[in-house]
Amino acid sequence: MSELIRAQGVKKHFKVKGPWGRKTDLYAVDGVDLDISKSETVGIVGESGCGKSTLGRLFLNALPLTEGKICFDGVDVSTFSRQEKKQFRQSAQMVFQDPSSSLNPRRTVLEILLEPYTIHNLHTKQQRIEKISQLCDMVGLPRAYLDRYPHEMSGGQKQRVGIARALALEPKFIVCDEPVSALDVSIQAQVINLLEDIQKQLGLAYLFISHNLAVVEHIANRIGVMYLGKIVELAPAARIYSSCLHPYTQALISAIPVIGENPSARQTLPGEMPSPTRRAAGCPFATRCPEASQVCLEAPPALLEASPGHFVACHLRR
Repeated sequence: MSELIRAQGVKKHFKVKGPWGRKTDLYAVDGVDLDISKSETVGIVGESGCGKSTLGRLFLNALPLTEGKICFDGVDVSTFSRQEKKQFRQSAQMVFQDPSSSLNPRRTVLEILLEPYTIHNLHTKQQRIEKISQLCDMVGLPRAYLDRYPHEMSGGQKQRVGIARALALEPKFIVCDEPVSALDVSIQAQVINLLEDIQKQLGLAYLFISHNLAVVEHIANRIGVMYLGKIVELAPAARIYSSCLHPYTQALISAIPVIGENPSARQTLPGEMPSPTRRAAGCPFATRCPEASQVCLEAPPALLEASPGHFVACHLRR
């Protein structure tokens, strides 16, 4: 598979109020290297606040980079002019977490799906209607729903509208930011299957962001595990679930519920994720790691290849 988009040394720091009202840096994404090939799904997992969604927005050039570079089809997206950014939006889109808040409640489904064509001045009026009808068929949304408002639809139906809107401009790359977390379990499976079918049909690349490893297992080709703004493990999905190396990944896998399993047998981590405003001198996971040694507290581990295609940032797994 040929590479579509690549992040190199990507960092995003926000200025926030610290103690006594002083400004301090929040290290949301703190040095990420990641590439996504055409027709590939890369899953990003981790606890809330680890920087998953910020990374997704950086891939879409929706936030300015603090440091690093993101290239799409070999071109640095940070160098785009305003017009080039608008053209880039046709190639890279997003499916949001909450379909209720991402859809305009004052517009019908038809008006929502017409908006991308209007903004980019694409096609004639008749062609737009034909393409919207095709989108409805593609995402499994009855055409009769085009006259409905978002509040007249279920969560799953609204998410189908969100997916149709993302597909309207025929993109090559879509960031799926927790696209099923607000849906019932039975509907989650339908949406995951829909995304997979669309990918096979159109050859799309996905960055699939989720805190639910059980969901990512069914759609991702590779999985990156994030902790405090860094990717601590990156490997093919099957290897993450069968032979993960990083202690944090092992704890996440252990937390997946299994029918008949004794909950006390699960691995638990002490404490909570440290504040992203405090950059650790060594490994960011060292304060919670049951295997941490002195070197873990003193030197940050690099993300290195432990076996072909399997990368891990851990001093103990070299």
